[in-house]
Order: sequence, then C-alpha cells, then structure tokens
Amino acid sequence: QVQLVESGGGLVQAGGSLSLSCAASKTIFSITTMGWHRQAPGKQRELVASITSVGTTIYADSVKGRFTISRDNAKKTVDLQMNNLKPEDTAVYYCRNSGYGIDVWGRGTQVTVSS
Repeated sequence: QVQLVESGGGLVQAGGSLSLSCAASKTIFSITTMGWHRQAPGKQRELVASITSVGTTIYADSVKGRFTISRDNAKKTVDLQMNNLKPEDTAVYYCRNSGYGIDVWGRGTQVTVSS
C-alpha cells in the first residue's frame, strides 16, 4: 500500500520561508502525479500545487510566485518551497499521490504563519 510521509511544517513569521517534503513508498512514483493540498480551520481542503510525472506544474492563484513544487523521482520525494509566507497560508498541508488507480493522502503537517 502506498505510504506518504510529510515533514517540514512549523511556525514562521509573515514574510518568512518554509520547505515541506513528502517521501513516498510502495508506489509507482515516477509515472504518477504528486500534489500538495491544504486545509485551514473551517475551510475546505484546496489544491496548493501539483506536479505530473513529466514535470508539468499547477499552482493555486494565491500561491503563484511564492511557492515552488519539485519532485525527485529517484528519491521518490516531492518538495514544496514556500516563500513570503502570509498568515492566510496557515493550514494543515497534505501530500497526495494520484494516478493509475492510486489516490493516497499523507497525514498532514501543520504550517502556522504569525503576523
């Protein structure tokens, strides 16, 4: 069964940076899509960024120009570099692996941005 483990969350001041990482195991990583989603208290989970097996990326409008998603197929990891963080970026961030019948989520990591 596919397993995803996120790391790198924490507390940061507005304007600061954080890097999240997700390690995948037991998955056909190289041909599936990886994504980061987030869920703030009282809000629906939303897509932050995704990257396909060939490197095509999609970003939410709210993070364009500030966040960068990348993947390493050899290491089976996907990273999310978050710069110029804002208080509205505060949420639990989830890693997702999808495609070819796979749709698996990690347990999430908390990101808190103080003003």
